[in-house]
Amino acid sequence: MLKNKRNYLYGLLLTAYCLLTVGCGLRFDMQDQPRYKVYKKSEWFKDGLSTRDQVVGTVARGHLHDNKAFYTGKIDNPDLNAVVTSTVTSTGNTLVTSFPNDIDEFPIPVTKELVDRGQDRYNIHCIVCHGPVGNGDGMVVRRGFPKPPTYHDDRLRNAPVGHFFDVMTNGWGRMSSYSYQIQPADRWAIVAYIRALQVSQNPEESLKMSTKPESNAAAPKPAETTNANTNGGNR
Repeated sequence: MLKNKRNYLYGLLLTAYCLLTVGCGLRFDMQDQPRYKVYKKSEWFKDGLSTRDQVVGTVARGHLHDNKAFYTGKIDNPDLNAVVTSTVTSTGNTLVTSFPNDIDEFPIPVTKELVDRGQDRYNIHCIVCHGPVGNGDGMVVRRGFPKPPTYHDDRLRNAPVGHFFDVMTNGWGRMSSYSYQIQPADRWAIVAYIRALQVSQNPEESLKMSTKPESNAAAPKPAETTNANTNGGNR
């Protein structure tokens, strides 16, 4: 009787072991399926590349970006041969002095909500260099970082809104691109806030805050947080 129970127990243990082994084997196979690592050479494709280009004539959903003004800050048919003139100051700053192809009207409605959102994003991403009111006296500048130009000189007061958007998107001089950190709608919100700062420091000036009538771009989404850091930010 005891021997039969012992054999029965051994049988159960053997069955459990077999099931466990089979289960682990299947999981192992699922985890290590045949696949290519990024940029690994392929023997299957004629060009020898495992990473495939996007199919010609196709656009990924949500990436059409057909509203050129909204996504680039440029006019619909820009002159690709237009030359951007610039000058270098005694401090080493490269300043744009001409603004070809930049739009001079906002592609989205300028509302209080847009300006408020711009202030929130400005205090996170821009204030560390450009300062609270745009004089170029941010906290990192006070600690030795090269001073950016003030927003309140004639050059930038008269610059089209597309210029500010373009600089945030592509960078300029010592400023790197913020296209990864700041979404297009929020870039326009920051531009609106920069215009508000310019008006606040030059109340007698008349700056362009108009919107294209045909604009159909979506306004920025509401801020997820309201506790913007006014003493520092991402750079």
